[in-house]
This record gives sequence, C-alpha cells and structure tokens, in this order.
Amino acid sequence: MTWNTRYLPPDPNQWRGRPDTPPDSSFFQIIQILNLLEEKFFELKQPSFALLGFRCDEGVKRNSGRAGAIEGPAAIRHALSRLPIQKQNFAVFDAGNITCADGDLEASQHALGAVVSFLIKHKVIPIVMGGGHELAWGNYQGIARAHPDSSLGIVNFDAHFDMRPLLPENKGSSGTPFLQIAKARKSANLTFDYNCIGIQHAGNIRQHFETAKAYDTKIILADELHQGQREKCIDFIDRVIDQNEFVYVTLCLDVFSAAYAPGVSASQPLGLEPWDVIPLVRQLAASGKVISFDVAELAPRYDVDHRTSKLAAALIYEFIHNHHTRTW
Repeated sequence: MTWNTRYLPPDPNQWRGRPDTPPDSSFFQIIQILNLLEEKFFELKQPSFALLGFRCDEGVKRNSGRAGAIEGPAAIRHALSRLPIQKQNFAVFDAGNITCADGDLEASQHALGAVVSFLIKHKVIPIVMGGGHELAWGNYQGIARAHPDSSLGIVNFDAHFDMRPLLPENKGSSGTPFLQIAKARKSANLTFDYNCIGIQHAGNIRQHFETAKAYDTKIILADELHQGQREKCIDFIDRVIDQNEFVYVTLCLDVFSAAYAPGVSASQPLGLEPWDVIPLVRQLAASGKVISFDVAELAPRYDVDHRTSKLAAALIYEFIHNHHTRTW
C-alpha cells in the first residue's frame, strides 16, 4: 500500500483573510501550498513546518466516541489562517491531508507515517491535525522510520492515557495508540519514555492506571495543575528534554475544560485551562528537540463559537513562534 492512495492535496481556498491586511502579517498570506504528489524534493533555507491533516473518524468510532473529528483539520486551518505572524524567520507549508474513507484505519495510519517520515527526513517539522488520537500511532510510525534508533521522549497532554487493550484482530482505536507505541518500542528493544500531563482520575478506570504503571508512565494529574503545581510541570518537562535526543509532543484537546474546548469527542468538565498548557508547549518548542507535534480530537460539529478550533490554532501558533530550530 502506497501513501498516495490516501492522500488529498492541499486546498488553497482554505487560506483566506481580511483583504486590508498588510503583506506577510497573517498565516493566510505566508502559507505555502505543498502538493506531495508533485514535489519530489524541496530545499529549505529556514526553519520549516508542514501542516498535515488526518481526516479520520474511524478511531473514535471504534472507541465508542462521538464522531466528528474528520472535520477537524479544515476547522483548524480556518482558525489559523487569520492569526498574525510575529516573526519572519520561518516557513509554513500546507501539505494536505491523509484520509480514511473506507474504515481501514491501519492503512491510513501507515500512510500518515510515510508522509511524516518524508517530512522529517527533509528537515521539516510535521504538525499533524486530527482527527482522533489514533493519529498518534501513525505519527509515531513516521518518527520511528526517520530515526529508528534514537532516544525519544513522548509528552502527551491528555485527560486519558489512551492505552486501552487492542480490539479483536489486534486492531487499534483512538484509545489505544500509546499501548501500540509501547509494544513497538519494546519489540525494537527501545526505551518507552511516556509522559502524560492532565490525566484525570474521573477519566480513566483503575485498570488504565495499572497499565500505565506497568509501562512506567510518568504522570502529572489535572488535580496537580488545578492546585497550582506549575513548577513541578516545568521540572517534569525538563527531565524529558534532558534525557532524550528527540521529543514527540501530542495534545488531545479533551485535556482542556469543556468551557474552553467543548468541540471534542469526550468533553471534560474538570479539564485544564489553556494557561496551564501554553507555557509548557512554549518550553518544549524552545528546546529544539521536538521532532513532531500533533493536535487531536477536534470535532467542530460540537464546538461553540469556534472555541475549540481557535484554541487548537492558538496552540499551533505558540508552537511555531516559540520553536528553536537545531541542525538534525
């Protein structure tokens, strides 16, 4: 199976803004369209990011969640298009979408991995937009293909561990990606350094905590952030950065309170506030070690006043503007 059978080229019409905006002031003006069916190689002279949508509801459906994440990438693009540009030393590409229209989630995850690997090998940082959190298994496949033997720290902002048991025939869902990653790294004799921020006792049954413990998962509970323990989070992130060559950052929008993120598969009344998370995203971006970033679980049909899509776009804005690029 080749990735291009599940690839949709980018649509320039998704990038629109005010006609009176000064040149190079907003994302809709600086975005570069990158059709991977046409581009064989591109030479880059500045830090570069590629937005890649994962248009998929299959993982959420398999996890008995409410569907709608397939619409997420378009909503994030719309929200991001009008956000301002505060510095000029980077390039942002829209690299299109990987789609899952036939229920074959595994094939779409494999295709996502192929494109992520291609981008990383060309020194472009992928920003994958979901889609359910099953995108994490596809994103990881691309990271592992590009850097198979490197130490990797995973930071997951999430209300859930997403380490549920696999479904029959070893099939995954939006609730299984980090168990799949754990098993893949174990089979490759690699360390599984999994770090979760925002976990809720009310969002995970006892057995999920036991699975996480069995794989030595490090945890910052949502309760700890509600109680003001931000310094603990800074040290938590520093440890991941210091002990790994690369860091993979993945953010499920259901980590936030439903007041800020109603448009998700499983909304959270006791979730975090944006300012619990933004300083940590900035800290990770500034490390220069983030090899890939994704934002999952946006379901626009359940959103209110575009709050969730705007929050997703703001997080991508923060990641890009605070990113420190190093030579890989």
